[in-house]
Amino acid sequence: MQTYKVIGLMSGTSLDGLDLAYCHFYKKNTNWQFTIITTKSIDYTPDLKEQLKNAILLPVPEFTELHNWYGTWLGKHVKEFVREHNLDVDFIASHGHTTHHKPEKGFTLQIGSGQHLANNSGIKTICDFRTNDVALGGQGAPLVPIGDMHLFSEYDFCLNLGGISNVSFQQKEKRIAYDIGIANMALNYVTQKIDLGYDKNGELAKSGTVNTTLLSNLNDLAYYKLSYPKSTGFEWFKKEIIPIIENTEDTIENILHTIILHICNTISNDLLAEAQKPKNTLLVTGGGALNAFLMNILKEKLGNTFVLETPSKTVIEFKEALIFAFMGTLRHLEQPNALATVTGAQKDSSCGVIYIPQ
Repeated sequence: MQTYKVIGLMSGTSLDGLDLAYCHFYKKNTNWQFTIITTKSIDYTPDLKEQLKNAILLPVPEFTELHNWYGTWLGKHVKEFVREHNLDVDFIASHGHTTHHKPEKGFTLQIGSGQHLANNSGIKTICDFRTNDVALGGQGAPLVPIGDMHLFSEYDFCLNLGGISNVSFQQKEKRIAYDIGIANMALNYVTQKIDLGYDKNGELAKSGTVNTTLLSNLNDLAYYKLSYPKSTGFEWFKKEIIPIIENTEDTIENILHTIILHICNTISNDLLAEAQKPKNTLLVTGGGALNAFLMNILKEKLGNTFVLETPSKTVIEFKEALIFAFMGTLRHLEQPNALATVTGAQKDSSCGVIYIPQ
């Protein structure tokens, strides 16, 4: 039985930091199985966070310099991770960090040069998982549903609450998935105004009350009226959501409370519309799954139609790194890892560019 030993790297839109997950993948009968052996999270310094957040504004020479520097930074941290745990690694699968995502204009870009990463880690690297799907007419996102389908198939729906909320589910013979809308990106943007990285357990939000004007402005955003396949990212947040938050005069607590109501509204509206039976199981992962207030509101809005299940804290926090490691495995095997039914591409494809260390 062949076991693939892979390090998955993930940097999400919430800009919390870098997640590393060393995973083993193997097949039992015809079904893929996984084990997360060990993990590590590296917080971004305030300076690096600002560089990544503002990368979209950089001229090409400075942008390329950051792309190469960040790839080197990733490679050095992987090398340290391998040394710390004495890991036997077949290859690295790196998501990079998304700086540009405009699939409607035919491009998406995740920085973190694969060649620099491979050279500095000394390990074969697979990255740039989105470009080929966009070249085939797809959104280049979401990509996690391939992992939901193969690794978490016992759940009817899989919901990820990262910077953006996204959902994945089976509809007859097809896997459907898309970005629902905003999640932790908006909450963290607000807490950073008072020098907090995030609102632990949603305690500040819980102490607030609803701002009906803010709630209405968020609920009325045009993105929510689009049909899937659809995806979004930081550009949308910066253009559409930041101005709404900045034009709201209220307490931090009330703004956080209202944003959580909005997040739960958008998720519950979509999930209830897609429910295929009286009771559905919903796997919830991502940082938002650790926000007790958000989870309580979501349970209340979904009612008895959904049973919310949260896995181990390791899976909650490292599921995306795990699935990019799995996507790298499928790319290594030249098997499809991007689903046309999810992204809207012309066909399924095996995405990712392979870099050999020099």
